[in-house]
Amino acid sequence: GLLGEIFAPMGSPLEVGEITSPYGAGEIPPPKPSPHQKLVIFTEHRDTLNYLEDRITRYLGRQEAVVTIHGGTGREDRLKVQESFRHDPTVLILLATDAAGEGINLQRAHLMVNYDLPWNPNRLEQRFGRIHRIGQTEVCYLWNLVADDTREGDVYRRLLDKLEEARQALGGQVFDVLGKLAFEANGKVMSLRDLLIEAIRFGERPEIQAFLSTAMETTLDGEHIRSLLEERQLCHDSMDASAVQRIREDMERADVRRLQPHYIESFFLEAFKHLGGQAKQRESRRFEITHMPAPVRHRDRLIGIGEPVLPRYERITFEKSLIAPPGQPLAAFVCPGHPVLDAVIDLTLERHRDLLKRGALLVDENDQGTQPRVLFYLEHSIQDASLNRDGSRHLVSKRILYVELDAEGKARHVNYAPYLDYRPLTTDDPTMEALLAHKETQWITRELEDQVQGYAITHIVPEHLSEIKSTKLGILTKTEAAVKDRLTKEINYWDHRAEELKLQERAGKINARLNSSEARKRADLLQGRLHKRLEELRLEAQLSPLPPVVLGGVVVIPKGLIQSMQGIAVSSSTTDKLAVAAHARAIIMEMERSLGYQPIDRELEKLGYDIESRVPGTGKLRFIEVKGRTTHATTLTVTRNEILYSLNKPDDFILAIVEFMENGTHQVHYVRQPFKLEPDFGAISVNYDFSDLLTRAGTLS
Repeated sequence: GLLGEIFAPMGSPLEVGEITSPYGAGEIPPPKPSPHQKLVIFTEHRDTLNYLEDRITRYLGRQEAVVTIHGGTGREDRLKVQESFRHDPTVLILLATDAAGEGINLQRAHLMVNYDLPWNPNRLEQRFGRIHRIGQTEVCYLWNLVADDTREGDVYRRLLDKLEEARQALGGQVFDVLGKLAFEANGKVMSLRDLLIEAIRFGERPEIQAFLSTAMETTLDGEHIRSLLEERQLCHDSMDASAVQRIREDMERADVRRLQPHYIESFFLEAFKHLGGQAKQRESRRFEITHMPAPVRHRDRLIGIGEPVLPRYERITFEKSLIAPPGQPLAAFVCPGHPVLDAVIDLTLERHRDLLKRGALLVDENDQGTQPRVLFYLEHSIQDASLNRDGSRHLVSKRILYVELDAEGKARHVNYAPYLDYRPLTTDDPTMEALLAHKETQWITRELEDQVQGYAITHIVPEHLSEIKSTKLGILTKTEAAVKDRLTKEINYWDHRAEELKLQERAGKINARLNSSEARKRADLLQGRLHKRLEELRLEAQLSPLPPVVLGGVVVIPKGLIQSMQGIAVSSSTTDKLAVAAHARAIIMEMERSLGYQPIDRELEKLGYDIESRVPGTGKLRFIEVKGRTTHATTLTVTRNEILYSLNKPDDFILAIVEFMENGTHQVHYVRQPFKLEPDFGAISVNYDFSDLLTRAGTLS
């Protein structure tokens, strides 16, 4: 049978009978049998689903190999089933009614069977759309089981044959417009449901057979389907060039500042081990979790609101490009927002939050002054009015904010994690007690927390709230319109169907499959779903900021202060370095203008690069780190953040070196993709060979 052919050992021949033109006349290769692939089976009715579950589990011999979703499956259980099907290697088959045809992603599978076919072709579209969607890396196969020697079966077979012809001309897009098909011939317009009823009742009449043939030919004409595809395009609007450029610039900046996947990986693997878990590497940067620690699963039940944490994961990865390599199992993408990572972070913070409050002293090697600064880290959240499982309000956005305060009381919002460029105290430095007792640090008191919290409320919180509102509310508005459109159409259909059936019942025509009360019940159920969903969206749109919470702080000690306490005078060469750096930036700014770009000096913002240079008319940005050195220099020091930012945007990051000659002239060198590897986790800076970097410099462009 079909199940035996699909789950046969790899290398076995797969034969599917009664297909005269298999898989599109040879254009689609037949699926390869494998005991590890996933299959979705759809049926119209709950009793059929129960029958199939019983038969298939007995056939496979394993109860855990089959999971089900139907109209009575709750939201949390649906998510659990979906995650198990996607990532648990023991689960092979999902049995579903059309309750799974909407709103969930089953692209872990690429094989689907329609055990019985719906009378509404829109259901076919929804079903196939569960596996045939963005991110699917396999060829999708669909088997439609059609009853032989029946009139409705003949109509469906002809419909599917014509759809296959259209598919060969238009590709998989043909499934996107099934719900819009209306069959027309001789001035008569029918839905597929009405067409099937007509075939069942009067299919033996020659004129009906001629009508069915004409309707199929006209409706499934390639040009007609192409026009429907164009009609369904999501967006015909256009934006002016300046708006496109602004959006692209914002995306470029976000990309260069993104959290490196290797950072998440390093943290997760270490923290997960401390919590009793173990992730075994199976392929390069892809891991298997065979056992999920109880504390992680329990924490997810408390804080989780989306996908559940599974007992095991066949594969996880931290790199988006490694989610679905050809020929390898699908991996769960562990990134901020994934339930396993969220639970691990929450447990780690709970157990070690006191360390944040204790604070630390760090040394800024690049600051030759003597005035310490205090770097505060705050947590800020924005919530909506919906509730989590534990009754708490749902957090829409949570951020760690960094605010730096100097001795004069000036506060500054730091947009990235500057502590990565600082180092801890060493045995050669003055003790922590000596530094805190120094006159330059006497202004540092507990009252600074209130000051920095007030600054965050006034300057940072409104910006955070505005940013989230601008994206979240727009999405919610579109979602509300889509929900109203889809559910209202279904409600109207079942309202009309209920009245139609009631009239037939009064006339003595009883429908064995559906009565008016059942149709009315479906309409009422859909109406309840509509009200519930609209209320959920209303609560999600009620955004409000929580007060920022000070998590802790770091006293940043300038290297100049340490040298002063050790009796080491600040050399003139140190002072010269600041002047050389400023002079080098000015030279590169002028160079960028001469090349036709629009540079902006960002050095004071400490972003991990010095100059942001706009490419006119495109919205693209060049990120330039500037280093000025004399021609006799042997090394060039680069901070951790500068390296990380270059790796985030390797094609757009430039290390600009200004080489100052003995005769007072200078030479500019542009080194593209200067760094190949991430620095070690504990490194704050890396020294590179100066002459080697110069030999790798390319043309100025």
